[in-house]
Amino acid sequence: MKILAIGDLVGDAGLKKLSEEIKKIKEENNIDFTIVNGENVADGMGITKKHFEEMLKLGVDVVTMGNHTWGKKDIFAFIDDPKLIRPANYPNGVCGKGYNIYNCRDKKIAVINLIRKN
Repeated sequence: MKILAIGDLVGDAGLKKLSEEIKKIKEENNIDFTIVNGENVADGMGITKKHFEEMLKLGVDVVTMGNHTWGKKDIFAFIDDPKLIRPANYPNGVCGKGYNIYNCRDKKIAVINLIRKN
């Protein structure tokens, strides 16, 4: 199984580049599962539902977040989507999921997201 993990996608330029390249990369490398860090896709800080849905349409399986998770208040409308993972080591009671388990090609893939705390 091949997993593609794409680091910090920043702004509309990052999303545009993803849309131009992801299909080719996935086909050429026989990628089975794709993870993208999307915490900065909305103007360099946060994510909107529009951006999230666009990434999913491009074939992204999971979008991870980080210290800019709450950069756009729009996130509260979709924070509980199983394909969106916020840092697992946020304090107890914070909405959203810090990990999830996905099925892919008759296998289970666990995706956990952690943030470095100073």
